[in-house]
Amino acid sequence: MRVLSALFVGVLFGLGLTISEMINPAKIIAFLDVSGKWDPSLLLVMASALAVSFVGYRIALSRRAPLFGAAFQLPSKSTIDRPLIIGAGLFGVGWGLAGLCPGPAVSAISLGKVEIYVFLIAMFAGMAVKDGLARR
Repeated sequence: MRVLSALFVGVLFGLGLTISEMINPAKIIAFLDVSGKWDPSLLLVMASALAVSFVGYRIALSRRAPLFGAAFQLPSKSTIDRPLIIGAGLFGVGWGLAGLCPGPAVSAISLGKVEIYVFLIAMFAGMAVKDGLARR
């Protein structure tokens, strides 16, 4: 049941990204271009995500345990440190340059565009470099 629920949530997430056009790099770049032809439509997507997250967390955390697990796995770190700032900066620069972030990039595989595959290869290479540096 746990795998089926994860599959359902993943498909639902991918569908939401596709419907909202978050898998379209041009749409993302137009949203980030506040001094040019700005497309504010993704503000609705972000506001919807915040509303769903807010309600979802309230419901989930009112329970003793998750439906398909022994305990909730919540982040314990609450400080802003150098790795967080560097990671957030790299994420933002990558998002702004490519118009994609990991979730939409995986959902965009079905488009069959070469640039999506290049992005994914670069993303996984970056993850491997980060893991290698973290082991040191």
